[in-house]
Amino acid sequence: MRFTSFYNMSKCETTRAAIYTGLVTEKRHAANARTLPELLRGAGYHTVMVGKKHFRDWASDLLLERRPFDDALTFYGLAPYFESPDGTWDGEWHRPFLLNGEELLPSQMDVEREPFYQTDAFTDYALRFLDKAHATGKPFFLYLPYHAPHYPLQAREEDIARYRDTYRAGWDAIRAERFRRQRELGAVPANARLSPPEDNINRFRAPYRGDIYRYRPWDEVEPAEQDALALEMAVFAAMVDRLDRNIGRVLDRLRTLGLEDDTLVLFLADNGSCPYDSNEDFAIPPGGPGSFRTLSAAWANVGNTPWRYFKQYGHEGGSRTPLLARWPARIEPGTTDAPAHVADLLPTLLDIAGTEYPATAGGNPTPALDGASLLPVLDGDSRPQPELMISGFTERFRMVRMGDWKIVRVNAESWQLYHLPSDPTELDDRAASEPALLEELVARYEAWIDEHGAVMPLYDEANP
Repeated sequence: MRFTSFYNMSKCETTRAAIYTGLVTEKRHAANARTLPELLRGAGYHTVMVGKKHFRDWASDLLLERRPFDDALTFYGLAPYFESPDGTWDGEWHRPFLLNGEELLPSQMDVEREPFYQTDAFTDYALRFLDKAHATGKPFFLYLPYHAPHYPLQAREEDIARYRDTYRAGWDAIRAERFRRQRELGAVPANARLSPPEDNINRFRAPYRGDIYRYRPWDEVEPAEQDALALEMAVFAAMVDRLDRNIGRVLDRLRTLGLEDDTLVLFLADNGSCPYDSNEDFAIPPGGPGSFRTLSAAWANVGNTPWRYFKQYGHEGGSRTPLLARWPARIEPGTTDAPAHVADLLPTLLDIAGTEYPATAGGNPTPALDGASLLPVLDGDSRPQPELMISGFTERFRMVRMGDWKIVRVNAESWQLYHLPSDPTELDDRAASEPALLEELVARYEAWIDEHGAVMPLYDEANP
């Protein structure tokens, strides 16, 4: 089942926090929250994690303190996809992996294919953990937050070669073709209009260095630069290709173990495509283990077709990404436009597991969940539309969807107002023409903050 109106929290660590806690923000009782893996473990599940554990600080404290996984291979923040060329593995983005809490270098990892490549290695360990979980006779929960296709742009050479010529047509033609296919597949509303190409205007990130990271019509880019930019996107595509093949390995293992029909598989992205210039050395082309390159804004714009803006933004390009749900014994294939949110995943999985979220823990109240079970939708029925859905990274880029209307801001500036049924790609700001409605919706959001004891910071200097 494809969800075409699914919202995340617009950034990796905020989305992960919502998955784990069912909360979109820290609340007064967040320290007493209970996490998805510990609740499932308490319900008799064997719990496994392989991948990135970058969370909001308050969620990290809950997880680190309780260690809710039976087996875990994790890393924090950034990590390269290949082993470091000079053999070192330290510094901000060369942090060791942790295998059940013990440091593990790539050279020490038991991988099925050399040279080490992070996405492949994660799957190697996930499959071993799956086999171990199956041997226990318990139901299992596997959380597999791959790093790919997060920068740095690094991929195996044979994967890059498959896409080396694919993107020479340029971002304008490819974005138009993607939009045509999305409409053909019913993946976007029939009345959606393709938003115009946009630069990243996030004033809290470092400015771009040179025209290579600003939008220009493709036919105005010199041929040599076109070749370099086509390579950039080819590496990104190669990373997605490798990710896809590894997800296939997991599905194959479920089939081999006889678990395919009775296992719910959820696939989602934590935010929209990322345009931020974090390049370290433009002289080194993207792809190899010595490179640290990021995707340009124009290609990120292609990745977010047809929506506006990017990762961190509350506009649909940052906050709205697909959710795919596969459960052959229960789910009928199809597409739903029922609005859903990443905070719905915890109550959904608890519902399926037949366990409840506790009202209290340790004698103290737990915070009210911000989502509700999607099981009725998975069963082909409907559920009440959420009163409001929140996304965007901090109040600088906050969005709140309330029914058919949405308020959103950019760079901590004035609220914008959009009517999504008639304007799904947010091209017509109604704030000036509907001031009373805007005031009402903002007041409803502020009342929600007060009622839920939510902490909604305008700025986050530690995570700009």
